Amino acid sequence: MKAYSRIIGSGSYLPPRRLSNSDLVAELAGNGVATSDAWIVERTGIRARHFAAADVCSSDLALEAARLALQAAGVLPRDIDLIIVATSTPDMVFPSTACILQNKLGAHGCAAFDVQAVCSGFIYALTVADAMIKTGAAKRALVVGAEVFSRLLDFKDRGTCVLFGDGAGAVVLEASDQPGILASDLHADGKHAAILCVPGQLSGGKALGDPLLRMDGRAVFKLAVGVLDAAARATLAKAGKLACEIDWLIPHQANLRIMHSAASKLGIPMDKVIVTVDQHGNTSAASIPLALDTAIRSGRAKPGQLLMLEGVGGGFTWGAVLLQL
Repeated sequence: MKAYSRIIGSGSYLPPRRLSNSDLVAELAGNGVATSDAWIVERTGIRARHFAAADVCSSDLALEAARLALQAAGVLPRDIDLIIVATSTPDMVFPSTACILQNKLGAHGCAAFDVQAVCSGFIYALTVADAMIKTGAAKRALVVGAEVFSRLLDFKDRGTCVLFGDGAGAVVLEASDQPGILASDLHADGKHAAILCVPGQLSGGKALGDPLLRMDGRAVFKLAVGVLDAAARATLAKAGKLACEIDWLIPHQANLRIMHSAASKLGIPMDKVIVTVDQHGNTSAASIPLALDTAIRSGRAKPGQLLMLEGVGGGFTWGAVLLQL
C-alpha cells in the first residue's frame, strides 16, 4: 500500500517587472508618500519585489509555475488528477482559478478547486492534496500558490504597500511507498480577522466597504511568531522528529524579523533558513512554493533532506508541513 505522497517536481514564476526599493520609493513620492530604501530594509528585510502587468492574472502566473513543475516531474498535464490553487487574488469571483488553470494547461476532467487561507494557503493546499492522495482519491496532484497582491495595495499606506509582491510557485505530488510528506498541522482563529484583511465585498457590480489590504503590523508580528513555533513543534511531534534534524526551514516570506524569530525559537541557525523575501517581497500563498523551488533549483535542498514549511496569514490562519524531499 502506498502510504505517502512525495514532491516529484517544483516550479516557480515571477512577473518580469521588478521594482527595487528605490524604484518603489520614487513611485510613492508621486503619491505624496515619503519612505526610503533604508526604512524598508530595516523593518522588513525586503529590497525588491515583482509586480504583474495590468492584463496578467493569478492563473497566468500559476500556468508558468505549473509548466515548470510538470517539466521537472517528467509528467504531462493529462497525468494530473487533482489541481489545487491557493490564492487570495482569484481571476474571478467564480469559477475557481484552479479551473481556469486547468483549461490553460489542457488537463481536462480532473478535480480542480481553490483554497483560500491567504499566506497559509499553500500549507493548507499541500495538506489537502496529501490527504486526498493517501486516501486514494488522487494519485498525482498539482498544487500551486499564485498571487497578484499588487492589486490589493493602498499605495498611500507605506506600512503595507512596500511589503507585497506578485508571483507563483507549484509542486507536483505523487503517491509513493517512500516517505514524503510526514506530518502537518493546521489552525485558524477568526477572532483575529481584523488585524489582516481586505474588508470589502462585491455587490451590484460595485465594491462595497474597503477593497484594499489593511494590517495591524504589530499585532500580526506578535501573533505570528508564537503560532508558527507551536505549529512547527506540533508537526515535529506528529512525525517523531526533532528540530535539530531539520535540514532546511522554509517559512512564509513575510518579514525577515518574523523569520529570524521563528528560527530562533526552534534553535535553527539562519544559514539553514531559505530566505527569498529580500528579492520577492511577501507573495502571500506563493511565497513558500517560490522559496521551495528556489532552494531546490539552487541545489541547496537535496533529495533525502528534511524540510519544514510553515506559514501564517489572514484569517487568522497558520500551519506547518514536515516533508522529506
